[in-house]
Amino acid sequence: MTTTLFILNDAPYGSERSYNALRLATALAKTAGEAVKVFLMGDAAACARNGQKVPPGYYNAGDMVVMVARKDAQVGVCGTCMDARGLSVGDLVEGAKRSTLAELAAWTASADKVLVF
Repeated sequence: MTTTLFILNDAPYGSERSYNALRLATALAKTAGEAVKVFLMGDAAACARNGQKVPPGYYNAGDMVVMVARKDAQVGVCGTCMDARGLSVGDLVEGAKRSTLAELAAWTASADKVLVF
């Protein structure tokens, strides 16, 4: 089993970095023999916000986080970054959890590949 860690830093909207990272994480999570972990920090913490309203036909970052989590990927959201943005655990989409820098360090140390967006 190969483990790939995705670290997202950018806001869910405004650039396509988080969008593309979540697309790739979902695709990789569908691949046999691959384990995926996603860590949202900085403005990317908002990717996991529940109840996002987007125009028809536009991607919804929250739905994308749910999709990757449903593929057995672990999704952590930086707790400090959540606090700075006024997010609580109740604000997170299904499959995302409040996490810590210590957990990110452990995930990084055990990952075979780390991709930073």
